[in-house]
Amino acid sequence: MTDREGELAANLAKVRERIDAACSAAGRAPEDVTLIVVTKTYPASDVRILSELGVRHVAENKDQDAAPKAAECSDLPLGWHFVGQLQTNKVRSVVGYADVVQSVDRARLVTALSKEAVRAGREVGCLIQVALDAGSGERGERGGVAPGGVGELADLVAGSPGLRIDGLMTVAPLTGEYAGRQRAAFGRLMDLSTDLRRAHPAANMVSAGMSADLEEAVAAGATHVRVGTAVLGVRRGLG
Repeated sequence: MTDREGELAANLAKVRERIDAACSAAGRAPEDVTLIVVTKTYPASDVRILSELGVRHVAENKDQDAAPKAAECSDLPLGWHFVGQLQTNKVRSVVGYADVVQSVDRARLVTALSKEAVRAGREVGCLIQVALDAGSGERGERGGVAPGGVGELADLVAGSPGLRIDGLMTVAPLTGEYAGRQRAAFGRLMDLSTDLRRAHPAANMVSAGMSADLEEAVAAGATHVRVGTAVLGVRRGLG
């Protein structure tokens, strides 16, 4: 085992222990929480090691990093998630490899995703990114639609060819009433998920929590946590 393999194995074991402990504290089964490892800025060689260690879901937030990495790792049994703010001019590329786009936050993006999914003959899962720091009709500081816009956008996704409405995603906000209150923020997301599932029962995915706050997300009921630094270490710059 190389030094890097050992480092990733140890880090991954610690994160899985944290998830197990959080599930135990919340009275949940560990298998009900899926770990997505955010591999942005890290090479395909790390993705390959993670796959060998049993990771089945990885995430990227920039297409220029993700597209070549996904191509290089196309032989691996991985689900690829796109989690960054997505510009419409990148949609064709992203649809080529992403199984789930977690950052759907506007109608124009839904239209573009649908067009490219149909063109590629693929079905792409979509999460509505909820901005808990946004007022009505606004977008969040880090992307996302205000809570009041979730239903309309979800209906649009559900009615668009090539797309599937899978659930909701959020990033703990840095401003507004939920700043510094991750547990409350994730609890609000769960309430919105309950509302969404009344109209779309299969949209039961709730993606919340990262390296610093995955315990709060698990306690609130998140089904997926997105962890980068705690598994891969402090990220290197791209330059």
